Amino acid sequence: MLAVQTLVSMGALAVPAIAPAVAASTGLPVSVAGVFTGLLYLGAMASAIQAGRPLVRFGSLRTAQWCLGLCACGLLLVASARPLLLLPGALLVGVGYGSATPASSHLFAYEVPSRWRGLVFSVKQTGVPLGGMLAGALLPAADQRIGWRVALPLLAGACLSLALVLQPLRARFDRHRQPGRAGGGSGSLRTLRMVWSHPGVRELAICTFFFAAMQASLATYLVAQAHAGAGLGPVQAGLLMAASQGAGVIGRIAWGWASDHWIAPSRMLALLALGMGLSALLAGCITAAWPLALLFALAMAFGATATGWNGVYLAEVARLAPAGSAGALTGGTLFFTFCGAFAGPSAFAVVASATRRVGDGYLAAGALLAGLGVLLLWRQRGSARRQRDPV
Repeated sequence: MLAVQTLVSMGALAVPAIAPAVAASTGLPVSVAGVFTGLLYLGAMASAIQAGRPLVRFGSLRTAQWCLGLCACGLLLVASARPLLLLPGALLVGVGYGSATPASSHLFAYEVPSRWRGLVFSVKQTGVPLGGMLAGALLPAADQRIGWRVALPLLAGACLSLALVLQPLRARFDRHRQPGRAGGGSGSLRTLRMVWSHPGVRELAICTFFFAAMQASLATYLVAQAHAGAGLGPVQAGLLMAASQGAGVIGRIAWGWASDHWIAPSRMLALLALGMGLSALLAGCITAAWPLALLFALAMAFGATATGWNGVYLAEVARLAPAGSAGALTGGTLFFTFCGAFAGPSAFAVVASATRRVGDGYLAAGALLAGLGVLLLWRQRGSARRQRDPV
């Protein structure tokens, strides 16, 4: 499941990582990365909210195979370099991306003991920043050597190969599926009602809207900010993105382990909100005068917080979910997550276009997330005080 998450995440971040090359080949502006990301998350939203029934009917691994296949098809459409095919390509990659996390949550709810869920979910979710790290480190360099129109089909081939590797494992890990259960689209509203009827899950869903908006803005615009604000070349900017995603890998594991043993998950998420907000404020201030080492340190702090929260959140959803509904509730909360991931880059683009400065988008997003972190910490402090001093 880590490998599945890594490849679909690499596919999702492929176009932002090589946005200048894609723009040059298609005649589109560099802002095509934001449009691609927005459409991708529309596909992910539609996929995540419908994930519950296919998971019950077909099983986690079959769903993961479909995710990989859809991602591969989307990448092949993008590799055609035809502007009209970029749109359905983004949607297909998004549909594949959106169901990968519910698939693993459904599987882990059966296979992983509760005392290890924070760590195991976080290890699996390192596939998202790991995929971003590989996209940032490999794809710009591959574009210079073999061209991005060759690199993307190679990535599609890797997705299809992994789908084949999963096939022998289905007999063991898809044994909980219910083949006779009918599918259909009527589960969307029911899934949202399930999320909204559980206060703890509802609060997590709302928070992840803002967290995902920041994470998507980091992944979509860090290369552009490194180029426009700090004057870095495409390879150096790609390595900066890779560093941020690599730090996210470490952060997800560290925060997951800490939330299992040291810090309550709710407090951990509040601290991460504050950390990513402060990092974004600093990212909005970078200039060509900043030394390269400081830029990499900031990128790593930003990545560790803005891409490090997911495992803690998913483990908490699985803990709160009734038996057998972890996959469906995960898909329901991911609907809000992907809404934020869709809205974040779009709102970022509006701010950056209005001010003609990419950094201003990070300043606005940073102020919002830092404020949310302070608010969550204040609420938790108030709740703790009421528990100590009941009326």
